[in-house]
Formats: sequence, C-alpha cells, structure tokens
Amino acid sequence: MGDTPTHTTVGNHADPSLWLPSQVPVSFRSTNGNAETFDATQESRRRPYPEPPAESLLTAYRKMVLGRRFDEQATSLARQGRLAVHPASLGQEACQVGAALALRATDWLFPTYRDAVALVSRGIDPVEVLTLLRGDAHCGYDPVRHRTAPQCTPLATHAAHAAGLAHGERLKGADTVALALVGDGATSEGDFHEALNLAGVLKAPVVFLVQNNGYAISVPRSEQCAALSLAYKGVGYGVRAEQVDGNDAAAVLAVLTTAVEDARAGGGPWLVEAHTYRMGPHTSADDPSRYRTAAEAGRWRERDPIALLESGLRERGLLSDADAKAAAAEAEAYAADVRARLAEEPELAPHALFDHVFAAPLPHLAGQRASLRARLEDC
Repeated sequence: MGDTPTHTTVGNHADPSLWLPSQVPVSFRSTNGNAETFDATQESRRRPYPEPPAESLLTAYRKMVLGRRFDEQATSLARQGRLAVHPASLGQEACQVGAALALRATDWLFPTYRDAVALVSRGIDPVEVLTLLRGDAHCGYDPVRHRTAPQCTPLATHAAHAAGLAHGERLKGADTVALALVGDGATSEGDFHEALNLAGVLKAPVVFLVQNNGYAISVPRSEQCAALSLAYKGVGYGVRAEQVDGNDAAAVLAVLTTAVEDARAGGGPWLVEAHTYRMGPHTSADDPSRYRTAAEAGRWRERDPIALLESGLRERGLLSDADAKAAAAEAEAYAADVRARLAEEPELAPHALFDHVFAAPLPHLAGQRASLRARLEDC
C-alpha cells in the first residue's frame, strides 16, 4: 500500500487558519460590547482591514442619521395605524448602512423584514420600502431595477437564493456579488446551513452578514447556540468567517468591503457575524422588558453606533457642528416627506394579486380574477 495522501490546503487557501474568525470582534475602537477588542490597526494582525477613507465614513454617518430618523418615523406610523407593523432596526444602523455601502450598484442585496434602513441606504424610495408593511403589495419596489430582492420574513429562506443568484451571475461572466442579511435566529434554521453548504461547494461570490443583536425575538443567543461565535458556523462548510463589532461603523465597512471584494475576485463565500444590539422592540407589537433587563439595554445604548461614529469623526476633525446639523436637517426633511406621502390613502389594485404568480396565467387563476372583478363591481 502506498502512503496515505495528506491534504494541506482548505479550499483555495494554503493556511487553514485564514478560514477562522478573529478570536474577538474586529474593531477600530478601544472598547467592545462583548469582549476585548481586536486591534485592526496592528501590523501583526492576521488579516488586513484598511480603515475606510474619510469620505466613506462621512457618507456612512449621513446615511445612518437619515436611516434612524426614517426608522423612527416608520415606528410612529405603525402606532398610528398607517402600517400594519414595523420591525425597527434601532441600534443596527452601522450594519445595515455598512452592507449597502460595501456593495456596487450592480451587486445584489437580499434583505430581511428588519432591513428597511439598508434599503433606503441603497437609494430605494422609502414609501416603496414600506409598501409591504402597509399591506398594499408583496413588494413595493422593483427588485431587478434596484438589484435588491424582496424583503424576506421567513427566517433564512432567502440565503440559498443569494447563493444561487451569485453562482448564476458568475456563470454568465458577471462579477456580481450577492450579500444576504440574516439575524442570529436565522442561523439555527436548516435553510441557513443549506445555503452555506451550497455556497461553499460552488465557491459562490456571496457574503452572509449575520446581525447578531442578541435575541431571536425573545430567545437569547445563549439559548440558541453553544458555539463560541456564530461566525464559526462557516468553517464546516468551507466558508471564510469573521466577526466584527457591529456598532463600529468603520470596522463593519472595512470587513464587509474586504469580504465583498475577495468574493468578487474568486475567493469564495464569506460569513461575517456583526455583534450589535436591537435597542428597540422586536416589532411595534413587542414588549422587550419581558425578556431583557433595563440595565442590559442601557449598557448597549452607551455604545450607540451613531454616537460612536460621530465622536470618532469629531476627534479627527472630520465632522463639525454645522455638518451634524445639516445631516439632522436632511433626515428630518426625509421623514416629513415619508410622513406626508403615507398619510395619503393608497391606490389599491386588488386584481394585481394575480399578477406575477406564473409566467403565463393559468385557467383557474383567470377564473378567480373574474370572480373578484364581479364581486368588486357589485360593491
């Protein structure tokens, strides 16, 4: 018998350690909500994450301020009955804006129901974003035009779609990357693991961003998974993994930009876990005080991602009082426009329920459409 062959490589990388996430979340700041901080500026770091340029950080700041004000306005509209419900993303702005800014216009974003801030940061009309939550349509924006999939409510079902689209685009010769946003609860779903396995086997140019906000509705992370970090779930599928301080906008943008461009260059898929916190309720129908303490929420409010970024920009002389006031004024005008437009009664099109179900209308659907038309005419 000959010698048993030994394998010294994992996927395309000779060093298997490159597949493991950093032991503590990557951050450009000196403190972290969970643990000791990985110093991304040290020359001895295992992976280089260049700090984003000042202009990118200023853009992120403006979009985070605008996104939060939009999110607050949407929450108010839900309380007024203008929206059926609203899953706020208060405290997760660095993750959502970072995801939007790390992508090119030609890339694809796969959001969940909580990622409205990522959608408006991508330039989608806010009223079109909220159409789903008002109940007017399954998706208010054109996914193809915006290269953004419809918001996904079932946990993790869109993750495999992202992997498949990324692989398909590569087969067509495009350099498209897909980025799927998921929550910590979604990592316990079978769809998530199937998506990672598919992406790893195909070496698809896709990035999975887990916004670990500590709770799957009311279930804490400690009762969901015993892994040291959710990022470690990528290793078993041949997916490069990293974890990042999700409240450090500069670190989020640096890691995601690195992941997206590595995937684009043929490096294969990435799994990035962002440690953040949902400072508000799960939805406008939730009472978070039933499952978490005020002290815990207070500790995370001290690490507000917008406040952290603003203080960092001011320390470097990149943001003035006038700049901050201008960003706040822009956000207020944006919210006022959303408020005014959603105060108008929607133009309902009941027959559109039958559109886009099949490529060619089926006889029984045509019959149902005719029946609905007759009922509406009798009203």
